[in-house]
Amino acid sequence: MNERKLGSGGPEVSAIGLGCMGMSGGYGAADPDACVRAVRHALDLGITLFDTADFYADGENERLLGRALAGRRAEARIVTRGGVRARTPGGPPTVLDGSPAYLRQACEASLRRLGVDHIDVYCLGRVDPDVPVEESMGALAGLLAEGKIGHIALSEVSAQTLRRAHAVHPVTALESEYSLWERHIEDDILPAARELGVGLLAHTPLGKGFLTGMLRSPGELGERDHRRNHPRWQGDNFRHNRAMVDEAAEIAADLGVSRARLALAWLLSRGEDIVPIPGSRRPAHLADNAAAAELRLSVEQTARLEGIFRPGRVAGSRHPAHRKQAGADRDG
Repeated sequence: MNERKLGSGGPEVSAIGLGCMGMSGGYGAADPDACVRAVRHALDLGITLFDTADFYADGENERLLGRALAGRRAEARIVTRGGVRARTPGGPPTVLDGSPAYLRQACEASLRRLGVDHIDVYCLGRVDPDVPVEESMGALAGLLAEGKIGHIALSEVSAQTLRRAHAVHPVTALESEYSLWERHIEDDILPAARELGVGLLAHTPLGKGFLTGMLRSPGELGERDHRRNHPRWQGDNFRHNRAMVDEAAEIAADLGVSRARLALAWLLSRGEDIVPIPGSRRPAHLADNAAAAELRLSVEQTARLEGIFRPGRVAGSRHPAHRKQAGADRDG
């Protein structure tokens, strides 16, 4: 597995990471023991970066990752997020809380659940509109000074907010959605990150699995699969978007690779500062994702892909209406 430096001052990590959200529901029921084995298989493949959050299954995802990394902690770089909490115990993560007191409490709870003495990259899961980002950054800088975290990241912020935060303390990474079918960060956010030396953790790099072409119809999704409510998976939107994926399949076929590997290889080609974090629970899919780090696309193949998925062509918004302001629904 090739490695990349996460931001100008960050750690060396595998070129492909692993998003762990799907190991605790979201895409339907998951076997915890199988997921532990999947994390360990990812380590065997050379994947070193693992992304989780304290609001995934009310902390259970962190506990699972901690169990999976037991005895192999030195091989891994852990990214976890805080700053989003439930309104009531066990409820959905809908409240944004970037207050210094809560961030300290959340970070210390994550350390306990993960069973580690420090978190490699701690990420503010969403900026709290009621707390200036400078205050949240000050709290994270304090945790870093105490050795509880190694680096600071932000998730889904504007270029302006990234600049404000970076002025308080250097930001190592920005975690934002980026893929062939979601390219909104290219206009302002990605250029700002590059100007500041901030690396990009590209979440949802496979469009929640849509870009893999594995599903032929929304009816194949399980009852507990959150994608049932996603605009891009509905009716005419699904059919329109599926046609684009089928166009891209011709390029994958010419290369003799899967559509997933093709989509990840395109992301990797966008710059050495980008680390995609696809989610997977299956060993075969993990191996295929990891192999994307070795795939090189020609100028012609890249241009054809970008023409198929040109901005504005994908049908449907990137979030269900009820999740646009809260929650952290990402992966895959």
